[in-house]
Amino acid sequence: MKRSFDLLLALMAATVLAVPVLVVALLVRLTSPGPALYWSDRVGRNNKIFRMPKFRSMRVGTPAVATHLLADPKAHLTPIGSFLRKTSLDELPQLWSIFAGDMSFVGPRPALFNQDDLIALRTESGVHHLVPGLTGWAQVNGRDELPIPEKVQLDVEYLRRQSLMFDLRIIWMTFVKVVRRDGVSH
Repeated sequence: MKRSFDLLLALMAATVLAVPVLVVALLVRLTSPGPALYWSDRVGRNNKIFRMPKFRSMRVGTPAVATHLLADPKAHLTPIGSFLRKTSLDELPQLWSIFAGDMSFVGPRPALFNQDDLIALRTESGVHHLVPGLTGWAQVNGRDELPIPEKVQLDVEYLRRQSLMFDLRIIWMTFVKVVRRDGVSH
């Protein structure tokens, strides 16, 4: 049921967002050297590594670490990188990961391959059995500001409460947060 919902919603989103996706890709290419997409190694279901695309908001050569671990994240942003992150437009290519089955619309956000502390806590609590999501319960309850143990507690709560109605609630809450630009890392 969840996979069918994801595919239907991804198809509708891809149809509606086709032109904006092309415009953003073109803007990324025109404003900084390098490809429009950045493919990030992420941890998926059962801790399997997959490649997740995002529109490139950082300059080519930026270390592959969580943004908060960079000494001066703003120094690595492309000219439109801050805008892409504030509006969450950098996330649009993840529709590909949903079509491929590596991600769902709702689930824990996929960890970077080198976020060992997050991966270990998720594995210990059984969260690693979930398909990661474009958004999730932790995303709508603090996003980038949450310490890792709190993020995992929210992921565990999602694991216990998951249902189509809960997913719809999270999708709605995500939409509201994106419109308000609430809790977005720049």
